Amino acid sequence: MDFTAAPPFIPLAALVGGYLCGSIPFGLILTRMAGLGDVRTIGSGNIGATNVLRTGNKGLAALTLLLDALKGTLPVMLARQFGGMEAAVLAGLAAFIGHLYPVWLGFKGGKGVATFAGISLGFSWHVLAPFAIVWIAMAFIFRYSSLAALTASVVTTASLFFVGETGLGWAYVLLTAIVFWTHRQNISRLLSGTESRIGQKS
Repeated sequence: MDFTAAPPFIPLAALVGGYLCGSIPFGLILTRMAGLGDVRTIGSGNIGATNVLRTGNKGLAALTLLLDALKGTLPVMLARQFGGMEAAVLAGLAAFIGHLYPVWLGFKGGKGVATFAGISLGFSWHVLAPFAIVWIAMAFIFRYSSLAALTASVVTTASLFFVGETGLGWAYVLLTAIVFWTHRQNISRLLSGTESRIGQKS
């Protein structure tokens, strides 16, 4: 991919816009608006949909999932419209980092799973499909959100190389590596058999 083809302000706008969009902490905002307090004080302390679900409010968790996904989709689509695929990749990576490390919360955010899915949708349904199918299947069978996310991210990345989308595939290698990093404690708990299942409150 040629990152020099677009005007200089386009890559910068993609990075800044993507980060700011990704850094909106919807899980925290929604739970506070619903009178449920600070979602960071329960469960994993995460601001994502899985932890919002631990409040017992499934509707709020679903809305968090949707909004966290859209804050990955929107920057990618806008950047691709105005700056091409290279700008879209930058916007997607920036949105992902924004969700993980939001400036508003002292750079302590979520783990990026919904935003990963949203970024994938921004590129194409064909990129989202393997992630969604594998995540749903693994979550249904094993009831571990973390295991589903880890497996789905690997399969999505592999599928891009399989169909010849090498440039995008390398971007997903980076995204997947970050997913594994943010889930390092979950991996330890999975190996020790102490990981919480989907729907558990702690």
